[in-house]
Amino acid sequence: MPVQPTPMTTLVTTDYSGITRGRSILTSDFEADSGCSVGWVPANQSLTPFDTIDPNSIWGSGGDLRLKPDRDARYTTLMPGATTPLDMVMSDIVELDGTPWLACPRSFLKQALSDLHKETGLTLAGAFEHEFTVLGEPFTPAPAFSVQAFRRADPLGPVVMAALAEAGLKADTFIAEYGRDQFEVTVGPARGVAIADQAVALREIIREAARLRGIRTSFAPKIEPDTVGNGVHVHMSFVDQTGANALFDSAAPGRLSKVGAAFAAGIVRHMPALVAVTAPSVSSYMRLKPHNWSASYTWLGDQDREASLRICPTPTLGGKSPAKSFNIEFRACDATASPHLALGMLVRAGLEGIRARLPLPPIFSGDPEALEAAEREKLGLRRLPQSLPAALDCLEADPLARTFLAPKALTTYCGMKRTEIDVVAGLSPAELCARYAGIY
Repeated sequence: MPVQPTPMTTLVTTDYSGITRGRSILTSDFEADSGCSVGWVPANQSLTPFDTIDPNSIWGSGGDLRLKPDRDARYTTLMPGATTPLDMVMSDIVELDGTPWLACPRSFLKQALSDLHKETGLTLAGAFEHEFTVLGEPFTPAPAFSVQAFRRADPLGPVVMAALAEAGLKADTFIAEYGRDQFEVTVGPARGVAIADQAVALREIIREAARLRGIRTSFAPKIEPDTVGNGVHVHMSFVDQTGANALFDSAAPGRLSKVGAAFAAGIVRHMPALVAVTAPSVSSYMRLKPHNWSASYTWLGDQDREASLRICPTPTLGGKSPAKSFNIEFRACDATASPHLALGMLVRAGLEGIRARLPLPPIFSGDPEALEAAEREKLGLRRLPQSLPAALDCLEADPLARTFLAPKALTTYCGMKRTEIDVVAGLSPAELCARYAGIY
């Protein structure tokens, strides 16, 4: 009689390169041992997305860590055609005694969220909105956003939506996007660290659904130099102790409450440094350009898709309350970023704005490129870094943003990213896009 496959559970971490890695154990063992963990290695955080290690990594070949699973962050689904379930548990990287490791992205986010709550009484709510492209599929061209474009990928959309729901995510929309063979998936809001946990789960569920259909997908920011890019939009709002949306104030400019305005101002102030973490690949900067519906300036906009930080619309159709859905959207992000690290940096920057009681930045609408330099400066419209090396320089030069990460964590991150830059040096734009598309 043939051997029957045994279900396995994978303890995962999404590292500084934005890759979800981990180790798998028998599901029966995981469920029987409430204190289980698996081994991990410090130098893993110095891995580039190309699986090369920063030659100057401060971690060397020594040291041992553990992946400690968070049993409240388990995402499981069995899709059509799969032999065993996709079963992932988000995990913290900890020292051997269980204390958080200084370069763990998930622990970094958890501490930032804890500080936000301690200082303001607020809980972050939000979701990551993802775009991705189907690669190499001989699709018949179809109009953007059309029913044809959606149905030609069938049953990818229905399978993804069912799998998201089975895994515990609030499946929202699956749409054919503007780009050729491009789709967008959204899920309902979560709170706290689950915002980033769900982003990791969503990416892996889509990859699994595509694999089972015999196709390949990529979340890379650019598939080809001249194609529409894939972005990630990070939606954020606050929930106070009564359950109300503390970001919303109908009488305030932009409808942003005082605390919301300060939070937004902190993100705008530190945005040139933040993109080193939120848009952290060499190809990311092929997407962050003016007139590209992405992000190119330190720009707070109201319902403007060119803005880097956008005040989102709030439909009132059917008697819905605008306060319930009001949120801001950070758009200078893509899926080469670690969701936990990226969200943690946004929270840290916003919290600095709250601490400094920063006023609301100018809400701009229009084309920054059409303004004189002095007028852009008056409005706080600074051009974002135009390359990953420039973004890393901004991060290291920002006296506050550089302290968001522990010194060794910052050294690890920047060293890994500069090694990544060296790996792809000399590639043509097309080769560069293809290299990242094949990984993400």
